[in-house]
Amino acid sequence: MAPSLPPFDVNALSVFLAVCDKGSMAAAARSLGITQPAVSQTIADFESRVGVTLFDRSVRPLALTAAGTVLRQYAGNLISEMHQISWRMREMQKGRVSHLRIGIVDSLSRAILKDFSAFMQERVEHLVVLAGLTESHAAALLARQIDFIIGVDDLEDVPGLERWPLFEEPYVLVTPSGTPPPESRDSLETLLTNAPFARFSLRSRSGAEIERFLRRLRIDVALGQEFDLPSGVLAACRNGSVAISTPLCLNEAGYDQTEGLSVHPLPVGGFHRRLTLVSRRREFGRLPLEMAEMLRHALLTKTEPALRNLFTNIYRT
Repeated sequence: MAPSLPPFDVNALSVFLAVCDKGSMAAAARSLGITQPAVSQTIADFESRVGVTLFDRSVRPLALTAAGTVLRQYAGNLISEMHQISWRMREMQKGRVSHLRIGIVDSLSRAILKDFSAFMQERVEHLVVLAGLTESHAAALLARQIDFIIGVDDLEDVPGLERWPLFEEPYVLVTPSGTPPPESRDSLETLLTNAPFARFSLRSRSGAEIERFLRRLRIDVALGQEFDLPSGVLAACRNGSVAISTPLCLNEAGYDQTEGLSVHPLPVGGFHRRLTLVSRRREFGRLPLEMAEMLRHALLTKTEPALRNLFTNIYRT
């Protein structure tokens, strides 16, 4: 069964409101710049489609009937909403969005928020940015509580989404200064099992990926301290723990080369963290593509050179 259409359009509502405001069809016609017969015909057609009489024509000036009074209460808001929809559609066509909610993994905040804010100022009227764990943002995206996520999970098994790769970085080993870098799987196991090990919690995507990495190597590390945030993991390392982290996570936490820590490549290669922009498909025009291009450019031209300077032994050419 086809959905029933509203019995009036914006033009009919505008004519109706003009008659209400001016008190007669002749005055309404003058204010609208059309003829009185055109106004009378529009009102008559309107009443026919609605199935009620809107004006009491037996009195002068015209008086609203009870049904006309109800319509007038709502008509102004309807007209305003339709104009707002039209304006927002034109803004979308120009690449501007009225309201956008974005979840950003917390380890990216320091690296991208300045460029991200500047980019959004010209494109979004009301922007809400939520920093936190990728897992919570993914659930919010699927519940339509967030429009985009920038994080570690690309939700590859979920249909109806667009995915834009942004950046890839290696996982690294953080140790007390002077600790020799492990050169094999066995030396890595010895280091991780003989020193306190600080973990990212399993609530975080990075924490889950690190645990899978250790299981694949069959390295069983004792439970110790776990943190959601990179700052917690770095704090534990400053107190003598070792950890597996990433350059971006360390940068976000405020890592400094002079604070008595060493950062080494992992002896088993191929373990990387991939950051992706995920949005619902075909809801925001070109905005996800343009945002991904901006973020990718900022990460490659600004963030990565800074990381290479901070972690020279990780980014050897």
